[in-house]
Amino acid sequence: MARFAGFLLILAWVGTAAAAAVEVSAVRLSAESDKTRVVLDLSGPVSHKIFSLAGPDRVVIDVAAAKINRDRVALPPVQGSVSRIRTGTKDNGDLRVVLDLTQSVKAKSFTAGPSSSAGHRLVIDLVYQNAAGNAGTAPLKQVRTLPYTGRDLVVAVDPGHGGKDPGASGRRGTKEKNITLSIARKLKAQIDAQPGMRAVLIRDGDYYVHLHDRMERARQLQADLFVSIHADAAENNRVRGSSVYVLSESGASSEAAKRLAQRENASDLVGGVSLSDKDDVLASVLLDLSQNAAISASTTVGESVLKRLGGVGRLHQTKLQSANFVVLRSPDIPSILVETAFISNAQEEKRLRDDNEQTRLASAILLGIKDYFNENPPPGTLLAQSRGAPGSETVKHVISRGDTLSGIADRYNVSLRKLRQTNGLRTDRIRVGQVLTIPAS
Repeated sequence: MARFAGFLLILAWVGTAAAAAVEVSAVRLSAESDKTRVVLDLSGPVSHKIFSLAGPDRVVIDVAAAKINRDRVALPPVQGSVSRIRTGTKDNGDLRVVLDLTQSVKAKSFTAGPSSSAGHRLVIDLVYQNAAGNAGTAPLKQVRTLPYTGRDLVVAVDPGHGGKDPGASGRRGTKEKNITLSIARKLKAQIDAQPGMRAVLIRDGDYYVHLHDRMERARQLQADLFVSIHADAAENNRVRGSSVYVLSESGASSEAAKRLAQRENASDLVGGVSLSDKDDVLASVLLDLSQNAAISASTTVGESVLKRLGGVGRLHQTKLQSANFVVLRSPDIPSILVETAFISNAQEEKRLRDDNEQTRLASAILLGIKDYFNENPPPGTLLAQSRGAPGSETVKHVISRGDTLSGIADRYNVSLRKLRQTNGLRTDRIRVGQVLTIPAS
């Protein structure tokens, strides 16, 4: 009997360990005409409980033996009936997700298994209620327009290869051009979900774009950062891991020489300044200044991305690499090239084909980008204004129905204590129409 009890304990431990392996790989949020939908992308099947609370309105979801790594998974910006998303771990190891609401809703949930386009999911629908308490057709409150006057930060995402150029291939026939496009699309979606950030794809289909044109497209779009996505290959199929590259000195020199030679016929700007009317010496100095600044910024953001990639997988090169890649030769845009993994390695080829792993890689790149821009927000952007960067306007927030002080602090990425202190608040009580000054983060 004692042996049987011990066997049951072992089974219970194995079951718990297996369940604990379920991770939330992404959280998605969308507002529709009759409901707000929250989707948790999962690494496996789960069981869950859901219930609603009032005063204030919120929905609580307990997911059995699941976890979320907030360093790897970015929460989406709030919209629809959701004013804030909170996560935490209960004493029994279950994941608790709390949805703070702007209005009363009827919460429904269901789980979905893997499909051709997605993995395991937990879906929560928050159906809007009208004044009579029945399901309505419109939310009481839509997404607020923030009182910003700055522009979005633009990231140009370049899926390597495409069309007639398939790139490297894996033993299972996986083509690099398809993997890079899939990861790039996921990265774009995650960037677009960040307040004050916007992504543009250099290519969004299976066609070829010349290498020099990729860089020039990013310049035409006035991007603040250029990120080229690739999958590495090697003759030794045991080689594995991620790497990040920036432009080498030889690449910078060759690009500078080319632009100086062509400047008489060039109509574009470098670093916001025309070189066509400058003499050789001044044009060379201006170009060097712009290019050196771009390479310095590329190095900083590249190191941030490399560090984040090391958190989701193995690194092939633990230090930032430099190379004479044409796509990195922009004289005035920080540019990096990310080798996500080795498609020539069977295990990494399998990883690159997995939708959840692609999402994890995209999330790591996004976090590295955010790490850099949180410290170095470009002047004139919404991010610079919300951070109180020198020369930016003071950011004000007008309280709307459903706002909470903690929700406002989360939205602007400032501490609740600092928000209270800046506005002379002794409690968290706020009123509709009240104007708050948002402190620098």
